[in-house]
Parts: sequence; structure tokens; C-alpha cells
Amino acid sequence: MTTPLIAPDTFVTYARGLDLPVLSAICAEVGLPARAEGEADGWVWVTHDAGTSTGGKVADQAGHVTGFRYEDRLGSPNPVETVFLASTPACDCPHGQNYMVPHCDAHPFHFIHSRRGFSQTYFNIGRRRESRRHGDLLVRELLAAGIVGRETPRYEAEPGFNDDGAETLRIIADRFGLPATG
Repeated sequence: MTTPLIAPDTFVTYARGLDLPVLSAICAEVGLPARAEGEADGWVWVTHDAGTSTGGKVADQAGHVTGFRYEDRLGSPNPVETVFLASTPACDCPHGQNYMVPHCDAHPFHFIHSRRGFSQTYFNIGRRRESRRHGDLLVRELLAAGIVGRETPRYEAEPGFNDDGAETLRIIADRFGLPATG
């Protein structure tokens, strides 16, 4: 049995361009001490439990780490890149159905890639939610897998295909070379 990329009901911030003690300290300073942390394959990460952390705050901090706020510690321009992942249910509130409308704090986007203080690409995963995305990163991979696009025959041929977002999560992990935290 393989280890899942992330445990259920978890928020993970992966970062490249800084070391683990710095990421852990930054999170603790803003009231987000990590439940678990680690490093592998050029990435460092911290995890937060969805039951005790506000997803919106964790997701926002993942983007802030890459911005001007931390240039005094990390250099200018800030060299940090982050990938935020959430293994929580997708938001069913009206905010969670539109990619340009802010999500509620309890349900952040499942995937956010940030550089220089801005979210470059973000979307929810599973049940065809990837088609409501912002940014062009991963489009080729998602098209090739039949997850987005005009023709998505796997959804018709395989009932339940990617409902849990496992295929999308695999594509994200492969694209960025993310290690498992679960």
C-alpha cells in the first residue's frame, strides 16, 4: 500500500527556496504552528489539521511566504515558491463554485501555486471542479488525462472517474515532484 500524498482533512504548505526552520518559524509567528513538518526532494513542508486550523488563513499564509513581507529574511526578489494542498471536502457554498470569488475560510481552494506573493494557479479538485480554475499551469497535463477539455470520455466510460481528485493530485505531485506527507 502506498502512502497518500496528504492525510485526510489536512492542509499542507510545500515550499521551495527556504529551509524548514524558517518556514516553521514563519508559520508559528502568525499563529499557525505545524502539526507535522518535513523535507525531501528539494521541498520543505508543514501540515495543519483542518479541524483546528482555518483553511483560508493557512492558504493565505502559503502565498504570503512568497511575497515582499519576507524579503528581509529570504532576499529580494523573494525566491520562494509554494504549493498549497487541502484534502478537505470542496466548498458547496456559492463562493466555492466560482474561481474568481473568494472562498469561505473553512473551504480554501484545494490547490494553490504561488510565487512572488501571488497565486499563479488555483482550483478545486475532483468531480470536474478542475474546469473552474485560474491560471494556465497544468492545463496540458489535465487535458492529456481527460480531466478538463471539450472531450472528457473517461468520465462517461469510467463512472466515478476522479471524483475524489486522486488523478488530479497525482498530476500535481508529478508536475512539482512533491513528496508524500501523509
